[in-house]
Amino acid sequence: MRALLLAAGIVALATGCDDAANRTTQPDNTAVNERDANGSMKTPLDQSNEETDIDQVAKIRADVLEIDDLSVAGRNVKIITDGGRVTLRGPVASAAERDAIANVAANVVGEGNVDNQLEIEPE
Repeated sequence: MRALLLAAGIVALATGCDDAANRTTQPDNTAVNERDANGSMKTPLDQSNEETDIDQVAKIRADVLEIDDLSVAGRNVKIITDGGRVTLRGPVASAAERDAIANVAANVVGEGNVDNQLEIEPE
């Protein structure tokens, strides 16, 4: 095993491949994390265990995944349901995605029961 790791390291050095150098800079989410830690923002931990709420989340998620040309971020938004009220959180690629996801949620739980906190990713 050690010989294999050593050989892989030699190949990486010989080809100029340095994983650390090739990584892209990740966004700094410190401000978002601090905002969310204050307790006033819904997080996935606030998801209700009531069967109707769980069924609503499953229906919304399935319908969101049916939206054509949805970004990876859009497919992975947080859907938090408690007492029949849905909170949508996370980044999306565009205003069109934000609106499409909110419309899906409203079709499941009703127009006045969606708290749309989706954020459009900066380009």
